[in-house]
Amino acid sequence: MLINSVTDKVNVKVNGRVATIEMNRPEALNAMDIELIKGLAYKLKEISESDEIDIVVLTGRGRAFSAGGDIKTMLSNMNQNDFFPVMDCISELIITLYSIPKLTISAVSGAAAGLGFSLALATDYIIADKTSKLAMNFIGIGLIPDGGAHFFLEKRLGETKAKQVIWDGKMMGPDEALESGLIQEVAGGELQETVDERIADWLGRPVQAMIKTKKILADMNRPQLLKILELEKQSQQKMRQTIDHKEGIKAFIEKRQPNFIGK
Repeated sequence: MLINSVTDKVNVKVNGRVATIEMNRPEALNAMDIELIKGLAYKLKEISESDEIDIVVLTGRGRAFSAGGDIKTMLSNMNQNDFFPVMDCISELIITLYSIPKLTISAVSGAAAGLGFSLALATDYIIADKTSKLAMNFIGIGLIPDGGAHFFLEKRLGETKAKQVIWDGKMMGPDEALESGLIQEVAGGELQETVDERIADWLGRPVQAMIKTKKILADMNRPQLLKILELEKQSQQKMRQTIDHKEGIKAFIEKRQPNFIGK
């Protein structure tokens, strides 16, 4: 039996047939460093083996779901031999979350940006607090989305709209995200109450039939997702070497608008 557990950067709480996984870097708005990424993948694999759990809720502690990738990783000058293992850990996390034989919910409050938004998109159902902000904002620092975002956005929006979301990189409120099809629900009141209502609804259904449908679709789509994750890894390394990315990071630190030159 999976028991409630707390690690340094990932908290897990089990209540009956529901496991809640909480990202625990509130001081960094749950920005995803390598330890957090590995911790999430480990806990998901542990939960995957439990026959007692049917639903997994993913959330973030404090003021944000996740502000994205950790800025220290972006600032580092690691070569591809160092960078690729980090991207491989991200790919492992995303594949594990997307394929887990459980129903998954992202409960989003505050920011879900960049890799944090990709993580949410890998779940079956996204519920956002009415004050939340969502953004696929890699473009602002001269990067492309990763974490399988190209796959998830194209699936949810179609190719044309997916490109627009990626190229604009703007912050969206929950109502706009709902209208576009990026999320499934906006909490009318307290986020936890809405999540609890969704859980109660699902637990009253034939969950194993729902999970089987998920597994069929995940097995069908896995090769495409794996290919996109690999393409994102290779392309992101190239983007990290561009002048525009270096300018984007510098502008971010200096809190100013970047001056991109297309190189």
